[in-house]
Amino acid sequence: MKDVFDGKTVLITGGTGSFGRAFVEVLRARPVREIRIFSRDELKQELMRIEFGDPRLKFYIGDVRNRMSVDDVMKGVDFVFHAAALKQVPSCDFFPMEAVYTNVYGSHNVVDSAIKHGVTKVICLSTDKAVYPINAMGMTKALMEKVTQAAARVSGEGPTIASVVRYGNVMYSRGSVIPLFVQQIKERKPLTITEPTMTRFLLPLREAVDLVLFAFEQGRQGDILIRKAPACTVSDLADGLKRVFDSDVPVKVIGMRHGEKLYETLATREELRRAEDMKDYYRVAMDTRDLNYSKYFTEGDVQEAEWEDYTSHNTQRLNAKEVEALLRTLPEIQKELAGSA
Repeated sequence: MKDVFDGKTVLITGGTGSFGRAFVEVLRARPVREIRIFSRDELKQELMRIEFGDPRLKFYIGDVRNRMSVDDVMKGVDFVFHAAALKQVPSCDFFPMEAVYTNVYGSHNVVDSAIKHGVTKVICLSTDKAVYPINAMGMTKALMEKVTQAAARVSGEGPTIASVVRYGNVMYSRGSVIPLFVQQIKERKPLTITEPTMTRFLLPLREAVDLVLFAFEQGRQGDILIRKAPACTVSDLADGLKRVFDSDVPVKVIGMRHGEKLYETLATREELRRAEDMKDYYRVAMDTRDLNYSKYFTEGDVQEAEWEDYTSHNTQRLNAKEVEALLRTLPEIQKELAGSA
């Protein structure tokens, strides 16, 4: 059977980030014709070019905020994986308009340009923080989902399929607390945790990539594909890392940061009521209602009250020993352990 990527041109926005680099590794093993890396960071692009040394990688300096640069890189593209975003919760809270420009306007530029250039599929990456958002990053990611689905609704049965993936914390990604804890352990400093009972979903980067590939294969117009995941408390995450490195450094509670939640939600009960359970994933179909207001205000659904949200508090909870086992599977942790041996 012919590989779906055979002879195709693939665009990854934010391609120098954690996801982009991991996804490039996957694509390089496939018979893809060209992989376009689109980002603002020329240094990361140069380092990536030297590291991979693959002539199929083409590097484009640009910004999703700039429609002209998006249109330039979109020409001749078959598939788009949109990972470019501002992701740091505190910085987005302090500079919310910057988050709006990148995560909302930028996403609109990417999806709209893809449709106008006849791209076959667009997969946009979202986050659990987009559900019941309390911070600017989550709010703008929630709007990114709405922008993508609005474009999908207008596109209809057109040649471009636009869908969204939503997942929780990617372990050891940029901004993850795990690299910070590892550094503190190596420097024999206390582990600074915000709130011991806070829970977060745990997703290895390889499983985030698997979700994106699953969405690429199974995603329909306007779908949101969600990866089920276990979770743990911040306290057990710290204990798991101390076990991995056989460390006795103390733990220091510093309190919750700007815009943090006690737990995260991956899917609302309203979404779950209409979701398709696909074993390791949920498929939430696009809401196809139009502006017939009776469908919003005079017609309801009594079944929605029977469901509950899917959160990091009620998913499978890992204890410190189980967290340790999961941490030991991460390439970054294995590298750290090999370096300290």
